[in-house]
Amino acid sequence: MDFNDLIEIAAAPQKRASKVVDGIEHKMHEGAVMLAYAMHLLRTTSATHIWIHPDGEHGKRFDFVGSLARRGFKKSTSVGTTSYGGEYQNDNGWRITINPSSGKGDVVARVGRHTISAECKGGIINTRHSGQVSRLYKGLCETVGLLMASEHSGRQVAVVPYTDSTCRLAKRMVPRCNAAGIEIALINSLGEVIDITRSAIII
Repeated sequence: MDFNDLIEIAAAPQKRASKVVDGIEHKMHEGAVMLAYAMHLLRTTSATHIWIHPDGEHGKRFDFVGSLARRGFKKSTSVGTTSYGGEYQNDNGWRITINPSSGKGDVVARVGRHTISAECKGGIINTRHSGQVSRLYKGLCETVGLLMASEHSGRQVAVVPYTDSTCRLAKRMVPRCNAAGIEIALINSLGEVIDITRSAIII
């Protein structure tokens, strides 16, 4: 998987430039996290149909159509009024439906009679800027909180970008999240999933 497919590389604002190498930030937008986790579920479970529910901002910041095309998906139907909403099909039988809406879970899959529901957040993955590091922390906490408040049954997964700081926080959260039935998965820049519950990388 192409590194630049999931990461937006951009010059940092002046106030953050000293906190990244060569003043360049690597941004993993929330839409990229959603797509990476959707692909992970297609590869590692028996699910053949995944639903992604981005809001309007996610669609503006991440190229769902182009990224899906690079993975062999062709748009077959449209959903809603956005250019990217719709059902995408792959020749191997996989389907991804992008339905811009809220309150349905960012990424949802049905595996047999069970449902997997994931909440996702993005962020800048190579920065030492305290505000951006804090945003990643808060993103993980928010995804866990949303899952705790959710009425979805089945597996619930909080998904955020992998950084040293999110990994440390996730490991501290694991005992309480396990008690609540919530899993934590971290996405690295290659789209690989680090399953914190099992401390393993799953491609």
